Amino acid sequence: MARRDYYEVLGVARDTDEKEIKRAYRKLAMKYHPDRNPDDAEAESKFKEATEAYDVLMDVNKRAAYDQFGHAGVDGQAGGGGFGGGGASFSDIFGDVFGDIFGGGPRGRSNRGADLRYTLELDLEEAVHGTTVKIRVPGHVECDLCEGSGAAKGSRPETCGTCKGMGQVRMQQGFFTVQQACPTCRGSGQVISNPCSKCHGAGRLQEEKTLSVKVPPGVDTGDRIRLSGEGEMGIDGGPAGDLYVQVAVREHSIFTRDGRNLYCEVPISIVDAALGGELEVPTLDGRVKLKIPAETQTGKLFRLRNKGVSPVRGGPAGDLLCRVIVETPVNLTKRQKELLEEFQETLDNSNGNNHGPRKTSWFEGVKNFFDEMKF
Repeated sequence: MARRDYYEVLGVARDTDEKEIKRAYRKLAMKYHPDRNPDDAEAESKFKEATEAYDVLMDVNKRAAYDQFGHAGVDGQAGGGGFGGGGASFSDIFGDVFGDIFGGGPRGRSNRGADLRYTLELDLEEAVHGTTVKIRVPGHVECDLCEGSGAAKGSRPETCGTCKGMGQVRMQQGFFTVQQACPTCRGSGQVISNPCSKCHGAGRLQEEKTLSVKVPPGVDTGDRIRLSGEGEMGIDGGPAGDLYVQVAVREHSIFTRDGRNLYCEVPISIVDAALGGELEVPTLDGRVKLKIPAETQTGKLFRLRNKGVSPVRGGPAGDLLCRVIVETPVNLTKRQKELLEEFQETLDNSNGNNHGPRKTSWFEGVKNFFDEMKF
């Protein structure tokens, strides 16, 4: 009987990638494997056929020869033995096709180190203007005595006897096989009989390192600065992770930040509020003059242009918004109280002049409210 086209056997197109070929073979292997179909000659034949097709199409060179010359180009190269004849067992199939699903895969792959996070507290001035700070970060470095091998000087790690150096063991559950890290060597494929006296077989030592962190101007709480390669060291020669410096800006005694803008409260006397005046107010760049117009009410906002924050990602500087608070005098002397009472009398006898517009409108609103209420 003529042999079927390998692409037809797996039910895939000729331009299908390896991922789809693997997926197609997995379905057929699950369906026709002899472990699931004992004493079924037809199922065994289909499994052999699918395995032979998979063996050829997953090999770049064999697939190229097959695409050009057909079966003649790969006869004698294909696995083709099938189950019981030198082909893959059910465990082999799951180790190769499904290894990535269950965390398997060949031993010896390097592992990237973990990323670390460090919270950096800054004063508002430091965050706005930028600074450079030194931080100390706990981490691991390669053991200088064993040069990272974990074995004592003059010895070296040995191949694990449990997994034979593969780093993986297979657990059989009925017809299903899963791979997991070897419990003896913990996936490394090697065991250390004579561990290093300094690192006790770990191959690395814990120590603090001092790093210089350049904080750009304009950062705010929640911003992160990435220090590439300053995280946890890698395993088996893998690259180190990164260190993420998380910014946290301390609360300021005068200013409150909201994005690009700064806010502050400025207390003024009733005299300055009534007659007007000029005050010195602080900014993060020094003192500036703030002119208070006559008859200023409490809560009035004054905007000082470009006295806020220049954003870390660029753009114009924000503003400083000063909210004036009219302060009621305290600890008055007898004479001061008398003067205030005399002042109040002049206000009451002012022949209809309204010296308190907000007070007047408020009481009118209260009067209207009660007039409209129905008891």
